[in-house]
Amino acid sequence: MPSPRRSQTSTLVGTRLYFFGGQTSTITSNEVWYLELSNSFNISTPPWHNDVAMPVGYSFGTSCLSPINNSTVFLIGGRILIANTRNYSYTSSVYKFDSNTSQWTTPTINTFNPSFVARNEMQAVIDNNGKIFVFGGINHGNNDNITTTAYFDMNVLDITTMTWSITTQPQSDITYADYSATLLPNGLIVYIGGRSASSSGVNLTNMAKIQIFDTKSYVWSTKFADGSNIASRVSHSAVLTQDGNIIIYGGAKLNNSVVIGVFSDIAVLNTNSWIWSIPSISGAGAPPLTLHSATLYKNYMIIGFGETSVTNLYTNNIYILDIQNYTWVTTFNIPTTKNPTKQTQSNGNSSTDQAINNPSNLYIGIGIGMGVVVLAVVLFVIGFFIYKNRHKQEIIETPGTPKNDHIRETHISTVYKPGIPPPANYELTPTYGVPVPGNNHHSS
Repeated sequence: MPSPRRSQTSTLVGTRLYFFGGQTSTITSNEVWYLELSNSFNISTPPWHNDVAMPVGYSFGTSCLSPINNSTVFLIGGRILIANTRNYSYTSSVYKFDSNTSQWTTPTINTFNPSFVARNEMQAVIDNNGKIFVFGGINHGNNDNITTTAYFDMNVLDITTMTWSITTQPQSDITYADYSATLLPNGLIVYIGGRSASSSGVNLTNMAKIQIFDTKSYVWSTKFADGSNIASRVSHSAVLTQDGNIIIYGGAKLNNSVVIGVFSDIAVLNTNSWIWSIPSISGAGAPPLTLHSATLYKNYMIIGFGETSVTNLYTNNIYILDIQNYTWVTTFNIPTTKNPTKQTQSNGNSSTDQAINNPSNLYIGIGIGMGVVVLAVVLFVIGFFIYKNRHKQEIIETPGTPKNDHIRETHISTVYKPGIPPPANYELTPTYGVPVPGNNHHSS
C-alpha cells in the first residue's frame, strides 16, 4: 500500500488509474502505483498494485496519455531528483512510460525549449492529434531559497514528431501556476484558478475570470462566469463530464505564497452557459484536500492522496463521488452507464478516461456502414428481379404492336468525395521569464 503523499500526478490508462511519484513526509518518491478499476471494491481496501519504479524522484509535474496508442504516458516538467535522494537532477524534462511493458524511456526531442528545464506547478493537456499543451509554470531551481521565475509561454510538444515549439502570451495579467487546465471537445483549453501576476504583484486568480486558449487558432480569450461566488484557490483538481461541466474540488488559500487554508468544497462550471453552481452533496465526504489527484471514470470522480491541512498532513486515502446524484460513496461498483467523459486531460493532478475516442473505432464504424449499404443494394436488386419475374404480363399481339415493344430505364450512379482542407500554420514566438518575489509556496 502506498504511503501518504502529495503533489503526485495521475493518469487513467484503460481500467488502471496510475499515480506517479509525489512527496512523502521523508522523500520525493519514484514509486508507481495503480488502482485496478475492472472490479468492485470498498474504499477502505483499495486494490493497489505496484508497477516498475520511475528512474527519478518526481513531484509537482504533469502527465497525459497518448491518444495514438492509448498506452503510453508522458510525464512533463516537475521537480526531478535522483531516485531515493534529496539531490535535484534535471537531465530530462520529459519521460515516457509504456504501460504495456512497464518500460521507462527518455525521448529525444527536437528544438526543445531550454528555459523549460526545472519548470513545475503547471498542467498539461493533450489533443486527439498528439499535441501536448503546457502553459506557464515556475522555475523551481535546486531549492526554494532562490529567486523564482514565472513563465507566460505556451509550450507545445507534438508526440508524433517529438518536436517542441513555443508561443508567448501577450496579456500581462494571466494565470501562470497552480491552475487547473481542461481541454474541451471543441479544442478550447479552460484555465481555472491558480496564481496570476501583474504590475501590482502576485495574486490569486478570480474564479469568475476564465482564461481560454484555442488550440486550433492559438488565440487567447477570457470568459467571465456568472452564478455562485467561488473562492479563489490554487492546487485544486478539475474533471470534465460529457455534458460540458467542469467539476472542481478542494485547493488551498494563500497569503504571500504561504498556505493559510485548505478547501473541501465542490463547484461546477457549466461551459455551455459559463455559470458556476454549488451542487447539493450527500454522504460522508472527503476532507479538505489540496495537491491531490482527481479522475473521472464512468460516473465516479475518484480522488486520491493530497495535503489535508496547513500543517502539511498527507493522506493515502481514496474518496469517490458519484456525479449522477452527487453522493459520496464507500463502494466502487463497476459502472454500467456510458462513460460521461471525453478524451481530454483535465490537469496534471487529475485525468479523464482516455479510452473512448480511439480513431480506429471511426474506421471500423465506416466499414460496417459501407457493408450495410452494399448488402441493402444487393438485396434490392435481387428482390426487384424476383418481383418482375412473378408479375410478368403476357402480351397479346395486335396489329402495330410488336410483342417486344416495352420501355427501358437507365440508372446512373454518382459518387461524391468530400474535400479535406489543408492544416493551418502558426507562427510561434520566443518565451520570456519574469522574476516573482517571495515564492515560499509548496516548499519541499
